[in-house]
Amino acid sequence: MYNKGLLIVVSGPSGAGKGTVCKALLKKDNNLKLSVSMTTRKPRNGEVDGENYFFTTTEKFKTLIENNMLLEWAKVYDNYYGTPKEFVQKNIDEGHDVILEIDIQGALKVKDKYPEGVFIFILPPSMEELKNRIKKRGTETEEEILKRFKSAYEEINFVSRYNYVVINDDVDLAVDKILAIIKAEKCRVDRNKGLYLEVKERC
Repeated sequence: MYNKGLLIVVSGPSGAGKGTVCKALLKKDNNLKLSVSMTTRKPRNGEVDGENYFFTTTEKFKTLIENNMLLEWAKVYDNYYGTPKEFVQKNIDEGHDVILEIDIQGALKVKDKYPEGVFIFILPPSMEELKNRIKKRGTETEEEILKRFKSAYEEINFVSRYNYVVINDDVDLAVDKILAIIKAEKCRVDRNKGLYLEVKERC
């Protein structure tokens, strides 16, 4: 059976509940590791290097870009953010499944560099429910809510670029579906070539 870990990339529109689903996944499966992003911004109060982010300098970050050592990266205002290859690959080689919660543009960049990953798109049960979830946050103006809602409509068009879609109408059910996806992926023939070739030789 496939003994390397998988890279599981989870994304979807704002308000779909991907963060909540990922937290629940990590609690339910001890083999899952959360991918830690790297950033050049300064740590905020309570943030721990290596847990919340890998904090680094702009110079070092640019060196990683030049050496193709990031699965994806972006510059947001004056700071850089990215996903280090080394952390992801180390955990995968040790047999851990790595979960990467990321926006859609970042996910598609990862897919270009790591097509063997498992790409899961989280959807809300309806657009009306999505709007209600964004409103419940109470952190945005009506104008910002409408902007996010419009953006969500556009983002849903990218679902065809993913391997799986999971509707998050119930967090526990969504988690169970993703765990089933992980099990199925590890049974795929193309991930187990060495195993069936070995059995064939024995025969």
